[in-house]
Amino acid sequence: MSHQELLHPPGTRIVELDIQGMTCASCVNRVEKKLGKLEGVAATVNLPLESAHVTVPAGITDEQLVDTVNAAGYKATLRPQHTVAPEAGPADQVAAIPASRLRPRLILAAVLTVPVFMISMIPAFQFANWGWVAAVLALPVVTWAAWPFHRAAAINARHFASTMDTLVSLGVAAAYLFSAWQLLADPRMTEHPGMEGMPGGLYFEVASVVTTFLLLGRYLEANAKQKAGDALQALLNLGAKDATVLRNGSEQKIPADRLQVGDVLVVRPGEKIATDGVVVDGASAVDASLVTGESVPVEVGPDSRVTGATINTSGRLLVRATRVGSETTLAQMARLVSQAQTGKAPIARLADRISSVFVPVVLGIAVLTFVLWLLAAGPDADGGHLRQAFTAAVAVMVIACPCALGLATPVGLLTGTGRGAQLGILIKGPQVLEDTRTVDTILLDKTGTVTTGILAVDATSAFPGFTEQDVLRLAGAVEAASEHPVARAIAAAASGARSAPAANDAGTLPPVQGFSSAPGGGVSGTVEGRQVMAGRSGWLEQRGVVLDAGQRAQLAGAEEGGATAICVAVDGTPAGIISLRDSVKVGSPAAVTRLKALGLRPILLTGDNAAVAARVAAAVGIAPGDVYAGVLPEGKVEAVKQLQSRGATVAMAGDGVNDAAALAQADLGIAMGSGTDVAIEAADLTVMGNDLHQVAQAIELSRKTLGTIKTNLFWAFFYNAVGIPVAALGLLNPMIAGAAMAASSVLVVANSLRLRSFGK
Repeated sequence: MSHQELLHPPGTRIVELDIQGMTCASCVNRVEKKLGKLEGVAATVNLPLESAHVTVPAGITDEQLVDTVNAAGYKATLRPQHTVAPEAGPADQVAAIPASRLRPRLILAAVLTVPVFMISMIPAFQFANWGWVAAVLALPVVTWAAWPFHRAAAINARHFASTMDTLVSLGVAAAYLFSAWQLLADPRMTEHPGMEGMPGGLYFEVASVVTTFLLLGRYLEANAKQKAGDALQALLNLGAKDATVLRNGSEQKIPADRLQVGDVLVVRPGEKIATDGVVVDGASAVDASLVTGESVPVEVGPDSRVTGATINTSGRLLVRATRVGSETTLAQMARLVSQAQTGKAPIARLADRISSVFVPVVLGIAVLTFVLWLLAAGPDADGGHLRQAFTAAVAVMVIACPCALGLATPVGLLTGTGRGAQLGILIKGPQVLEDTRTVDTILLDKTGTVTTGILAVDATSAFPGFTEQDVLRLAGAVEAASEHPVARAIAAAASGARSAPAANDAGTLPPVQGFSSAPGGGVSGTVEGRQVMAGRSGWLEQRGVVLDAGQRAQLAGAEEGGATAICVAVDGTPAGIISLRDSVKVGSPAAVTRLKALGLRPILLTGDNAAVAARVAAAVGIAPGDVYAGVLPEGKVEAVKQLQSRGATVAMAGDGVNDAAALAQADLGIAMGSGTDVAIEAADLTVMGNDLHQVAQAIELSRKTLGTIKTNLFWAFFYNAVGIPVAALGLLNPMIAGAAMAASSVLVVANSLRLRSFGK
């Protein structure tokens, strides 16, 4: 699936369902199949979250979805649209897994199983008619304690389906009923201690121990899966509960979920900023580590954008709310993480396809094992042979339960994406995990990615007929309407030159009319009745403004000095040149080295001139031959296509609107969190901070998550592939099989939980 397919197709809507009653991969496969039979419906079911992410076309109602799942033997409910409220997060769905309901059944089973096991297996504890005592003690274990298995198996049987519960229920019931039948047929078979000479066999201890081990495994799974969802729960808990709002000159404290766009918040030192907004007054350092993963506080002042859930560390701030509720950055992070966790990688779908036929095949193998053992015994088969055949068949059913198979992918994905959210890394979907494994080339947009993106005007030169002040003032007026880093720098410099006491107040500049922006080219507009253009020299020439030889020499001199040079034209006449400089981020050289260590070939991509690009590339350690300078936005897309046509699998890291198309074209798009929503929407991976190290860390985390999932699947398959033949050959006691099956599930979950320590 491409990243475009991750976006919602037109004419469809997304419905989130909570589903109770699923226990294994077979359940997941069955629910997806049932929903998929509705025309145009596509569902992705997540076992640990007990949820379904359903894409629904027009004409299909929510009730149809719920009824379809209910008809399949499970219980579905619509999940309300959640916001940042902690109580609505997916992690709570994980917490809803009934570990608490399993606990009393587990305790009773353990208490009764110990004496059953001792009197059945250790002659020293046996007494006259011990078999009847074992039967009585084992009865509550195989009925009430094992009821969750029997109930699920019965529900599935009504729909002619089978799951792992079918195997467990049949195995436990067969062991107990066979033993009870033996005892009823010969009530005196245990009137003496010891089992020697008994015509048949008693398996009360097998039924009890298998039930206890499986209950223990499921109980541990429930607790472990809850831990896997803790990261997302922690993310949702970051949101502020209350906010202080300035209304009619007085401060009022209100719940954060009642905030509206335009409200002005008062944020004192030590308080959380309640929602996304823009600073209108005050200056402070904001600790954004909870959202971005970066530990260094960011200096903010008037016009600075701030993110909800970050912490004001020093001065008092007045913040105007720009986004509230489900539109905030925190809510979007939670939504992206949740969607990623409910998604499914191709490798997981392979496991689902296998598990869908797994249980019927295992039942067939168990029956075949029983028959072959009896046939091998020949016509003289006695009770001992029957016992061997029965033991082998039960062991096959118990060892084959695909619990670990069903947990291998979703628990790994849940833990990996949750840890990513804590580090400020958002993985849009499980397909991204596969993509990060194959990329071998990474394109790095220079401004904002490799450099700070904070440009400052270095010099202004005016051509004859104009003054430097006029060039900067007119260019600043038209650039003030743009969000580009170059535009912000020129507008700030122009404002500062015009009115020093209000250096950041763009209102001191004359207004612009008829503003237009050409991505990668420049901006234009009418200021004080004069047509002003500011941008690249090539873009100006396309509009009939041609520099003479002397002006070209000045432009070349500025660019060769490593500056970003912007040409300014007034009423179609070249008016001057504004030179700006950017600086390389402190951590960029080390981050580039880290990307190389991951096997990636870093390439610098920029719309700046070749001299600036070469200087930056040399500073961070990128080879001169891997620099693409003077590239327009469409050129960035072309650069990606060229590399792809040469066989490269390309990742692209960028943060601007003009990077969005290239991010979409790349095999793996990585948006820097300081960038625009457009860039984030087009990307597959988003790092919420500005540090290039996070790009390398995001790729490392994705690869490690994929590696964990593959390890889980390998051991899940390996366990069944080895265990079933061993059990069929009669070399595996059903009790050991039950313990091994429970241990495999717990080990798969524990292996996934190791991702929680990534990056620590």
